[in-house]
Formats: sequence, structure tokens, C-alpha cells
Amino acid sequence: MIVLGIESSCDDTGAAVVNEKKEILGEALESQEEHKQYGGVVPEIAARAHLEHVDEIVELCLKRAKLNINDIDAVAASAGPGLIGGVVVGVMTAKSLALALNKPFIALNHLEGHALCARIAHDVEFPYLLLLVSGGHCQILVVKNVGEYERLGTTIDDAAGEAFDKVAKMLGLGYPGGPMIEKLAAMGDDSRFSLPHPLANSGDCNLSFSGLKTAVRKVIESYAEDGDVAHAILPKQDVNDICACFQKTATECLTAKLERAIKYFKQKYPQGKHVVVSGGVASNTYLRGKLHDLSLRHGLEFAAPPIKFCTDNGVMVAWAGLERFRLGLVSELDFKPRPRWPLDENAPKAAGAGGVKA
Repeated sequence: MIVLGIESSCDDTGAAVVNEKKEILGEALESQEEHKQYGGVVPEIAARAHLEHVDEIVELCLKRAKLNINDIDAVAASAGPGLIGGVVVGVMTAKSLALALNKPFIALNHLEGHALCARIAHDVEFPYLLLLVSGGHCQILVVKNVGEYERLGTTIDDAAGEAFDKVAKMLGLGYPGGPMIEKLAAMGDDSRFSLPHPLANSGDCNLSFSGLKTAVRKVIESYAEDGDVAHAILPKQDVNDICACFQKTATECLTAKLERAIKYFKQKYPQGKHVVVSGGVASNTYLRGKLHDLSLRHGLEFAAPPIKFCTDNGVMVAWAGLERFRLGLVSELDFKPRPRWPLDENAPKAAGAGGVKA
């Protein structure tokens, strides 16, 4: 069983081929550099870049896998959520291949790609607790099975990755901001600035990063005579310290809510053994270390995809597509790409208006 996966939901054009033995037969990825000058992803530019590169990325992937296109058993594509222009490019490419080859088409929820990606690298069995944390999404879910998710909490405003990028932009560190903040934080004093922990006492598993981001902005503004972030002049060590304090606080926010979710998970799903983190922010080694320690304290195993597969990529799409394909969960060719697509759309929510209560 061999599945080709195509990813184009944001600013990475990816393709990969995997099989049921968890072997990555071939992969290719084109990360768009065009957005750096704008400090964020420009949807129109992203869509055009996907259209320009998708064919060559698929061809390169198959070449590296040493496969002919006819060797593929099914074609999967991220069909949402995401920037709709890019999503359409990937979906239409996958549909065209499926139609031409007379092979099944799998419209994949992009978040499910992240949710299942750890299973290709680790022996993670259902159910497991998942922290999905990226530039556009931040959720805590129970992954009960392929296509079966229970959401315990979500961000009510900014996603964690979005907050990392915006703080980096305020500090003039460029885009994407997460890797640079992690690098500078390693040289900083994470106790120098006191930053807030939004929703710390909310009694549920929901998250908020807008207030934290605003608090960082006020610290940076204090370095400008006119109070304008753009005019702030910060010594290099102060930048390091701000990065360290922000990273520490954001991680504390995530671990505190995840710990609440762990207590619920162990009570309701005593057979569950794993805590998994996925998404672009899961590539942050500081966060991984804290989540690993948290999991061990509660007698659970920690797992995460390899760092290179935390950000958007074709491997996660191909693997999640294979997981669905072997269960017979395929899509019709008239499936319409979706800019918004809750992963737990058809699942009952946990007790309490905002998620799990204490």
C-alpha cells in the first residue's frame, strides 16, 4: 500500500510517498522565501508559488522514491484548513492525478496530518493526548482513533506560533520568528522580566496568548523615547532576555493547561499511554523538554514527530492519508476545499463551555 501526499495549505509546497510499513519512500519540499520581506505569509504570493512549484515537487518526490506514478495506490492532499488559494492548488493537483490514474482521492484535514504524524516515527497507540501547536492553531485533543477527536481546549485568540512570530517581528528578528527566539533565548535570563499567564485561573484547558504578546510589546516600548516599538533601541542582551522570558512564559502556559488535560485524560482514558506534541512549534526543543518532563511526572510516555516533520510537509499528509485509506475513508472527487475545518467537527465536546473543567 503506497500513498502520495501533497501539502500546500500555507507557505510550504510538499510531497511525499509512504507505505504501510512506515517507510518514507521519497519526499520533497519547497519552502517559500518570498514572505520574509513582509514579516508574514501573503496569501496571494503563496498561492502563486504553490502553483509554480507543485508539479516539480511531486515529480522530484517520485524520482527520489524511484517510483512510477502508476505505482501509487492513492493520492491525498491537505484540503483545509488553510489559505484557500494554496489549498485549492494541492487539492486540484491530487484530484487530477487520482482521476487520471483511476485511484482513490483522500481529502485530508491538515490538522489530522499533524495529529497522526508521530505515529509514523513512534509506536503510539490510540487513544493518546495531543497538544497541537503551530502558527495558526493551538489545541489540546484526545486522539481516539483516525477521524475521532475530542477537543479539550483551544486558544481563544492568537495561536502560540503566531505569538512567537509577532514577538519576533517586534524585536526585528525576521520571519519565521520561532527558531530565532529559541536561539536567542538560550543566551538570555528567563527570570528578568515578569510576564502574565493569561487564563491561568480559568478552570478549563483553553489558552490565550494575546495578553502575553501585549505584555512583551509594553516591555519593548519602554526602550523607545516616544513609546513606539518601531523606535525602540534594545541592547543585544536585553533582546536575549526578552526572548528567554517570553519562551519560558509561553511554555508555562502550555504545560499548565496540558497538565489539567492529562488529569482528565488519565481518568477517562486509563488505557492511554502517550502524550504527543505536534505542529510547527513542536520543533522548539525547550518546549519538548518541558513536555517530556511533564509526561514522565504523570507516568505517561512522551512522543513527537522528528523536528523536520513538525512544520508543514508532505510526509504527514501521506501518512495520515494512508491511515485513512486502509480504513476505507476516501473522498469523492467533488469534495470542496475548506478554509476552515475543525478537526473535532462531528465529535461531542468535553464537559464545560470552554473545555475540561477542574
